Amino acid sequence: MTLSAPVHYTLRPASPQAHLFDVTVTVTHPAKNGQVFFLPTWIPGSYMIREFSKHIVSLAAEAGGKAVPLRQLAKNRWQAAPAKGELTLRYQVYAFDLSVRGAYLDGERGFFNGTSVFLAAEGYENESCTVDIQAPDGKFHANWKVVTSLPAVDVKKKSGFGLYRAADYDELIDHPVELGDFHKVSFKACGVPHEFVVSGRFQADLKRLADDCKKICEYQIRLFGEPAPFDRYVFMLFVGKDVYGGLEHRASTALVANRDDLPAPGAAEIGDGYLKLLGLISHEYFHSWNVKRMKPAAFAPYDLNREGMTRLLWAFEGITSYYDDLTLVRCGLIDEKRYLGLLAETITGVQRGAGRLKQTLEQSSFEAWTKYYRQDENSPNSIVSYYTKGSLAALALDLVIRRDSKGKQSLDDVMRALWSKWLADGKGLEEDEWEKIAIETTGLKLKPFFDLALRSTEDLPLAELLASQGVELKFEAAQGASDRGGVVDAFAGKPAPLTLGARTAADAAGVRLVQVLDGGAAQQAGLSGGDVVVAVDKLRAYDLDKQLARLQAGDTIKLHAFRRDELMTFELVAQAASDDTCRLKLAAGGGKWIAGR
Repeated sequence: MTLSAPVHYTLRPASPQAHLFDVTVTVTHPAKNGQVFFLPTWIPGSYMIREFSKHIVSLAAEAGGKAVPLRQLAKNRWQAAPAKGELTLRYQVYAFDLSVRGAYLDGERGFFNGTSVFLAAEGYENESCTVDIQAPDGKFHANWKVVTSLPAVDVKKKSGFGLYRAADYDELIDHPVELGDFHKVSFKACGVPHEFVVSGRFQADLKRLADDCKKICEYQIRLFGEPAPFDRYVFMLFVGKDVYGGLEHRASTALVANRDDLPAPGAAEIGDGYLKLLGLISHEYFHSWNVKRMKPAAFAPYDLNREGMTRLLWAFEGITSYYDDLTLVRCGLIDEKRYLGLLAETITGVQRGAGRLKQTLEQSSFEAWTKYYRQDENSPNSIVSYYTKGSLAALALDLVIRRDSKGKQSLDDVMRALWSKWLADGKGLEEDEWEKIAIETTGLKLKPFFDLALRSTEDLPLAELLASQGVELKFEAAQGASDRGGVVDAFAGKPAPLTLGARTAADAAGVRLVQVLDGGAAQQAGLSGGDVVVAVDKLRAYDLDKQLARLQAGDTIKLHAFRRDELMTFELVAQAASDDTCRLKLAAGGGKWIAGR
């Protein structure tokens, strides 16, 4: 195949049973002093150093049919000796990461992000490149196909294997690729072709999935204004067991979810699992505007060799998290009451973390690399999520704008103004620019709100703001471990049950304390995250909430627990659960902002 770009790649699923991709990269005019190559250390949208280079199994260079020496310069960088003519690197990549962030290959499916498999040729990052995606050998893979949003140059019509092109390295790594014998359904949203491919084993109504996604996509396209910022869009979903996640790209998204979250054939209702999947789809699609194009200046361009620190993740992830469920109401998939139930759960989740009183939203955004993406047993006590509290800050901002403009403006107007700016200049937002545009767009004095919401650890005035929209908020004690809050017709005022003050998980030896919460009975007794409780007052531990239920607040019980391999004894004073569970009550005619009115 004739090379038509300064940099050319080939990729082949060489050994699915060993999870190995064979990859080559050829540079037509390598640097005279020795061409340098590097692999990204992280992938945009997932703010953690991933060290993708650890999965390179072998690496060799050649030019003119002769071997060229390679010297490793850093953990993810190599330099070839000076060579005449085309220089080719040949390497293998181990691919067995089932998440949306890396690369995966076995006998049933292949998937990869470019950040995991395509070594960049330093100095050529802004040059066009081509990639030949080749089919695996063997009759067992005869039905394999390819789907990607990368622009095709010369591919087989039925399978999709063949040559693709990218304008530069940034585009090359922003189009993940799915391989296998997947299922596909198509639809158009505002005239734009969309494909939804599903891999894994499942039974589902994919036509209904496509119909529901069409509603989501059309609402969001019209929110920002037609035309859509892409000519074609691809959803790639792998379904399995106990998996969940998504990662946005400029014209596609990679998703993983439980197979039971797909809509069942013949089912008419939207169950909780399917609702969760629709929310994920809505979230990642909204990112097509909010972070893939509108983005912090720290990401324009991305430096894939080190962290990109910004205080604006609350705006790009938190606001997206606000609109994901809101979209489901506004496009007609759920009603206002169902939405408020989801909102109540988010408020509860934030309220239950003492970290909200210690870390601001700007700090949460800036420290995502070291704290949010590297959580441990103490995280609920020390950090707040820029996703969840960020979504509540977006809600509060929306309601403040609506209130102070007497219903003439909303957060929608700010988002459209930000989009207009990006269309005009294509530049990333400086750290203070988002707030300036919000103030200029609305003409409102919003700085005190931003100071409180973003740069303080004070709780947001949600009760007051929701009341202005006909929604009453009240915090009550949880009535069990599964109580995450919700919508009520009347506040019950039930007595507070006893609580351990810890998040637990089943363990073969008893009950494992996953996280011990600030101020709770477990922490005051000296228990720690990771401890395994084996006995409660000399009885085997099996359900700590149930075993506490017969006690009265102030009663003392003796717990035996293993910390590492050491058996320890703790005296725990039973505590009543605190009022940290959100109940929302919708008044007649209230909640009009939910539907965009």
